Amino acid sequence: MSAPRTSRMAGFGHAVPDRIVPNGDIERMLGLEAGWIERRTGIRTRRWAEPGETLSDLAAAAARDALRRSGLAADDIGLLLLATSTPDHLLPPSAPLVALKAGLKRAGGLDLAGACGGFVYALTLADSFVRIQGRPVLVVAGNLLSRRINPKERASAVLFADAAGAVVLSPDGDEGRGLLGADLQTDGSAYDLISVPHGGSARPFEPGLEAEAVLMTMRDGRAVYEKAVRMMVETGRNAMAAAGFSPSAITRFIPHQANSRIFDSVADHLGIDRQRTERSVAEYGNSSAATIPLTLSLADSDSRLKPDDTLLMTAAGAGMTGGALVWRL
Repeated sequence: MSAPRTSRMAGFGHAVPDRIVPNGDIERMLGLEAGWIERRTGIRTRRWAEPGETLSDLAAAAARDALRRSGLAADDIGLLLLATSTPDHLLPPSAPLVALKAGLKRAGGLDLAGACGGFVYALTLADSFVRIQGRPVLVVAGNLLSRRINPKERASAVLFADAAGAVVLSPDGDEGRGLLGADLQTDGSAYDLISVPHGGSARPFEPGLEAEAVLMTMRDGRAVYEKAVRMMVETGRNAMAAAGFSPSAITRFIPHQANSRIFDSVADHLGIDRQRTERSVAEYGNSSAATIPLTLSLADSDSRLKPDDTLLMTAAGAGMTGGALVWRL
């Protein structure tokens, strides 16, 4: 059997907690005037998990949804890639548990800790697996960032949310479809702009740690904004150049939903009409790596994705790490 020429997105899925948290709850908690969060971020509500809900529960629900919509059986899947910054435990990885809960019995599984860029990286690796092995891959990105928010820190408390999104990639023979251009980048000079200070091998857990030491912190919001925009614009341009496309060829722009000011600025710099941007941030907030597959799944559910659509996906986040992909449906 010859190797497939490319992969195609055969099914989309998503899952979000039932609990809806409006801006007013957070504005009151932080002493902000009404409307401040939406003006600065474009977010109106977000979803937060209830006690007892786990990342693996949410990720498995998104995975099952994508499988159902793909028409493939669980046993068809050769690999599960889970992009998350909030696994159930530091060890073992959560992918085997997600695979179990999703009913995958013949698949390998691996966690990827790529922060907000995790889905872009996972999709790139999944495409390679499909081309080489000729078996479908289930890519899931999910986070429970409500468990990492420092409620005293405005920069992160207003943004972050819980969600999971999933895409099934399957083999395809049409070279004019699938992944047509990619660019992945890192910038370690901005390594600590967004971080969880303690809990790793450099700064392990120790007696007497305050709660803030194991919660997420954003050291310089302005620097994060500038570097994220720069990385998403540069990788977006490079991915389009690799695919041989101009901005006018992009029919759907699907950026990481960090906040609306960031991705609107990226669209403007790239020369992509804002009307072509798919958005989920207003209702679902920023769930890091999960935002792109969540947005894809919502767009597909509403029949906004069409055959032959050309997608540009861009992301940048903690590390800094990010990238962009051009994909034709």
